[in-house]
Amino acid sequence: MTRFARSALAALIALCTPLGTSLGVTQAVHAADLGVYSDDGSVCGEDWVLKKITNRFSYQVHHVPHLPDVEIVDFQRIHQHRYLPADETWPIGRRYCGATVSLSDGRARTIWYLIEEGQGFASIGDNVEFCVSGFDRWMVYNGRCRVLR
Repeated sequence: MTRFARSALAALIALCTPLGTSLGVTQAVHAADLGVYSDDGSVCGEDWVLKKITNRFSYQVHHVPHLPDVEIVDFQRIHQHRYLPADETWPIGRRYCGATVSLSDGRARTIWYLIEEGQGFASIGDNVEFCVSGFDRWMVYNGRCRVLR
């Protein structure tokens, strides 16, 4: 194996390892800083998913006009309500998840999110799309986040 191929393989393994393992620690412990109270044990409650949503929500409220300046404080009642596995006709596996988020203004909102397997940056890792009810100002996910339900 050439030096370049070994380096590329090592980089690929380094990128994929944190996404796929929890290193023997439970998911609730990983997400303790976000205040996760309940989880159904699926990938929906994993730390990397919740952090990605929290970071992208923060970016959204700061860059979309006329949205209140709030942050996600914690996730509650995390659940997976649908799973569409990859097959010959549908090559991308999708997990549809829902939860309730508490915002920094004291309000609780429903959040719907989708985890697409193998659709991360350069097809490494998974992609997460989300919609917090009342924050889809441009109707990207249709009325009341209907596309992600």
